[in-house]
Amino acid sequence: MLVIYAVEVERVLSFDRLVEALRSAFSNDFGMPQRHVYHLPAIGGERTGHEDSFAVLPAWNDQVMGVKAFTHLPGNPAKGLETLASKMLLFSRTSGAPLAVVDGTQLTFWRTAAVSALAADYLAKADAKSLLLFGTGKLAPYMALAHASVRPLKTIYVTGRNAEKIAATVAEIQAQRPDLQVQGVSNPEAVIGQVDIISCATGAAEPLFNYEQVSAGTHIDLVGNHSRNRRECDSATVQHAQVFVDSRLNVLNEAGELLIPMAEGVFSAEQVQGELADLCHGRMAGRSQGDAGRAQITLFKSVGTALSDLAAAYLVYQECQMR
Repeated sequence: MLVIYAVEVERVLSFDRLVEALRSAFSNDFGMPQRHVYHLPAIGGERTGHEDSFAVLPAWNDQVMGVKAFTHLPGNPAKGLETLASKMLLFSRTSGAPLAVVDGTQLTFWRTAAVSALAADYLAKADAKSLLLFGTGKLAPYMALAHASVRPLKTIYVTGRNAEKIAATVAEIQAQRPDLQVQGVSNPEAVIGQVDIISCATGAAEPLFNYEQVSAGTHIDLVGNHSRNRRECDSATVQHAQVFVDSRLNVLNEAGELLIPMAEGVFSAEQVQGELADLCHGRMAGRSQGDAGRAQITLFKSVGTALSDLAAAYLVYQECQMR
């Protein structure tokens, strides 16, 4: 059994190959029960203002079986510790033998961004040239680079709450894609109506923007939230967009972006157009063609799926086996 560390995940993965591995995984038969997220009581009654959680995500296909376990402790940065810790355990589907333990934290950055890029490949305009990225955490550069791998982006705007983090995120993206114009913005309202794609990877509790700011034809990508009472966009955006999700089962159990407008009575579960697997299978067409498609606002909400972890971990395993 291989033990594959974060540095090896980073070394062997590329978005071109990972997006296609995910497309294949979502196009074929798979098993994926509902992921379980356990919200943990405070230790010794200590209240930090943050909710700790522990999650377990199983999945399988014809090649492999796997389970990812992760912890999410939002108060950790104040202690000098990482917020997220994760491992992926991979087994052979034919023999049941354990194949690898893969660093799940680095894997999560890659697969989260690649899933969004895969969805954008169906939902964003084919000639999308600009992206506004909300978020300056570790995931943020991956989100920008993943979208740039599936669309001919020329300009990426980065915004967040901290000017130094904005600058650092801009520099990291620019270093890997010097052909792009990457610019930090402190007032996203000045550019949001001009961009083709909006991607949000934040810990925001309240909407980062509202429907009136979004122009026709925009694709919106929301990955930062998996809590029922938090959201990255307002109800009107969800109400007026063509909404797709990575998993109905998980999103409709966890995501405030959909659950809050559902509680308000302005959106229903039946208005979710489809899942990522529907797009990959061709059961759903994604963005409409012609003038209607260019005017559509599309929205993809993901909270994370075990299948994407499985496919990403198996690709890493195969790459490591060949080196």
